[in-house]
Amino acid sequence: MAKHDYPDVPRVGVGAVVIKDGRVLLVRRGIPPSEGLWAIPGGHVELGETLQETAEREILEETGVVVTARNPIYTFDLIERDKSGRIRFHYIVVDVKADYVSGEPRGSDDALEARWLSWDEIRELPVSNNTIKLLKSIKFAL
Repeated sequence: MAKHDYPDVPRVGVGAVVIKDGRVLLVRRGIPPSEGLWAIPGGHVELGETLQETAEREILEETGVVVTARNPIYTFDLIERDKSGRIRFHYIVVDVKADYVSGEPRGSDDALEARWLSWDEIRELPVSNNTIKLLKSIKFAL
């Protein structure tokens, strides 16, 4: 059991939507929830961190890419239950827009892989439902 399994309270997560040259930065998750699926990179807010600071730190840790985080653009609940009905994960996720600064993506930390992907490439990969909804909401997926 991972340290974030079966929480007592919901946790706050932040993702960063980074688009460069018509491609979005995604990671293939290496841990639950959504293990093995492609998703917006991000992670947990640490005590005293702003959403933007979390996004910038997590994107650097997971992908090696430096970004400048901006305003929130999408929010969702991620609640996952185990077979007995107990809540295994409960996250409130806030995705922010972020501007690319530098770096080439590489998987690190919780990410098995990190890549710039076009919508056509994304359609051929196992991608989290929340990532698809987000990309459609910002008109990336046209």
